Amino acid sequence: MYPMRKIRLLLEYDGTAYHGWQVQKEGLTIQSVLEEKVFQVTGEPSSVIGASRTDAGVHAFGQVAVFRTESQLDAATIQRALNAVLPHDIRVLAAAEVENSFHPREDALKKRYVYMIANQRVSSAFLFRYTWIVPQMLQISLMEEASSVLIGKHDFSAFMGTGSDIKDPIREIYSLDVETVDNVDFMTVCLKGTFIKITIEANGFLRHMVRNIAGTLVEIGRARIPSFRMKEILESHDRKQAGQTAPAKGLFLERIDY
Repeated sequence: MYPMRKIRLLLEYDGTAYHGWQVQKEGLTIQSVLEEKVFQVTGEPSSVIGASRTDAGVHAFGQVAVFRTESQLDAATIQRALNAVLPHDIRVLAAAEVENSFHPREDALKKRYVYMIANQRVSSAFLFRYTWIVPQMLQISLMEEASSVLIGKHDFSAFMGTGSDIKDPIREIYSLDVETVDNVDFMTVCLKGTFIKITIEANGFLRHMVRNIAGTLVEIGRARIPSFRMKEILESHDRKQAGQTAPAKGLFLERIDY
């Protein structure tokens, strides 16, 4: 018997083909694929615990996860072995042995998500999988004005997905930026257009919180919801008062800080 070790993984994935992070009774998930491949590499069944339970279709540049193992393979070898057997839309960017007390979700200090919108009638054939295409021109100044209301510690029930079992809806948003980007680098090509990048950094997020905030900001940018109503929506704690849920494909988990 070898001592049990805890391995921390830094992950990148394209969520298009997956039903989210968490194992489900039906449908392929990031967690289920990782657990299958960890078993293949180590010969042991292991639960892979992630820092953020990304929704179906959501992507990640910097997901963090851990698993326990008695395997004597070093972390670098585990990284190479996992990348050899994982599908190409899931990559292990780094692996390291960590203290047994480390928990990827409970120890996280802040998380940053990015939501990408292509604000144009025709978008690049290479970006439709990763942006929400909104053909109506959005008024960025209204979106910026409304977004500032959400910064700070609040009850974000109005932006929490229905059916969530979270008992404490209090979260603190440290920063929320809405900016226009006129090009996106893809491979060796610069794709030009009108893109809106929404970046949110917080101590944690409720189910669908970022997508519901993005959807509400788009409705404000379309002038369907007055910008001054964002404060009323926040204080209502009522999901029905906020805007639509933005499509999952435009959302990326950018990084998690510890």
